[in-house]
Amino acid sequence: MIFGIILSVLYVLGIVSAFHAVIYNRTSQGAIAWALSLISFPFIAVPAYWVFGRRKFEGYVLARKRVLEDFDDVPANLIANIQSFILPQEQRNPSIHAAELMARVPLVTGNRCELLIDGEATFASIFAGIDSAEKYVLVQFYIVRPDGLGNRLKDKLKAKANAGVKVFFLYDELGSVGIGKSYISELQAAGVVVHPFNTRKGIHNWFQVNFRNHRKVVVVDGQTAWIGGHNVGDEYLGKDDKIGPWRDTHVKISGAAALAAQVSFLEDFRWAADYFPELSWQVEVDHKDDQPVLIIPTGPADDMDTALLMFTHIVNSAKSRVWISTPYFVPDESVILALQLARLRGIDVRVIIPQVPDSLPTYFAAYSFFDELVASGVEFYRYQTGFTHEKVLLIDNSLSAIGTANFDNRSFRLNFEITALIGGDEFANDVEAMFESGFGQSIKMQKDDYANKSIWFKFAVNASRLMSPVL
Repeated sequence: MIFGIILSVLYVLGIVSAFHAVIYNRTSQGAIAWALSLISFPFIAVPAYWVFGRRKFEGYVLARKRVLEDFDDVPANLIANIQSFILPQEQRNPSIHAAELMARVPLVTGNRCELLIDGEATFASIFAGIDSAEKYVLVQFYIVRPDGLGNRLKDKLKAKANAGVKVFFLYDELGSVGIGKSYISELQAAGVVVHPFNTRKGIHNWFQVNFRNHRKVVVVDGQTAWIGGHNVGDEYLGKDDKIGPWRDTHVKISGAAALAAQVSFLEDFRWAADYFPELSWQVEVDHKDDQPVLIIPTGPADDMDTALLMFTHIVNSAKSRVWISTPYFVPDESVILALQLARLRGIDVRVIIPQVPDSLPTYFAAYSFFDELVASGVEFYRYQTGFTHEKVLLIDNSLSAIGTANFDNRSFRLNFEITALIGGDEFANDVEAMFESGFGQSIKMQKDDYANKSIWFKFAVNASRLMSPVL
């Protein structure tokens, strides 16, 4: 009797959820798959749908609007202060225009960009920046571990807070699930303002556990920003014996573009803390560099699939080269088509991925894309010297993309990410040298690599591809 009632309720919930999926799912394939599953197997599909099936992050949109409406001085002062760094329309690269429409702040010049390769260089630069702070420090990471590196960061932030510098600290509640109460308590006792980015905030968001704030942003005094792939943990310094050396990339940006990174942090902080911290919106350039930079925050609160559109647009705009380095290659079909088309246009398309995976589902799913792309002439390289975690693109000879977004559906649709598009031949030359080093430490995949695998390996590949929308 009780079992029959429960089963009936589940079937009703399955029908209601299927109706919701048809109306709100962003893709027809996803809507059909969810609807059929919800009606046929509601006891499994209903809880899965409400955890993994949602594509829109509720509530954050309202928080973002308050940044632009309630806190009126921020946009006005920001645009006024960066006006002299905004290129006239006739001088802007037309291929960047679509990406610029996705950003909160337009492309700005007057920046100095420094490529930071691997953990020691990255955190040495970040810690030096924190030491130099005079007004405030903004720190946001997806993963923060209470280990050697994590404690070094904690000590730096405590020291600045004790010296009277304002310190604001954000972390993703799921990515940093092991951070520990004592770690947070120590920071708060020193005067650091600490908040988790809680995706389940509010009654409408209780099931939003599938979303992540994957951004890694540090801003000092509104003048300098650090963006890239590193989280805070000893493994990012290459101290994980199971994985070995850790390859990763960050970028240090000094200049007007740092304020764009600050806007991204402000939006996230407003969601987490329900108020706005007092920040500086002045630009104080003390260098002669003039690199153009566009900061693009993307995420599931956007009206469109902004990250997916950005990467597709970048690939389609290429004239000679598309080089990609990513730890997870599980892209959308539209990106696959863009890469194939680029290769058919004669573009040099190469992708560096890890040889040793830290996630078996994404490792297997990636194989499902190799045959069709390799057949088009796309070259894949498996990195041999440890694990590569960098998220970097090099387009032609003058456009580089460094950020937090992987080349997968999770980053395209489910994660809050941030990417710096950096123009200029000199910086592109540095990125090119980094790629060349990566190719030299990699083995190029051959056409028959997948064909020679066992039937069980191929089964795992195809099963993983079915899960690709949420990997």
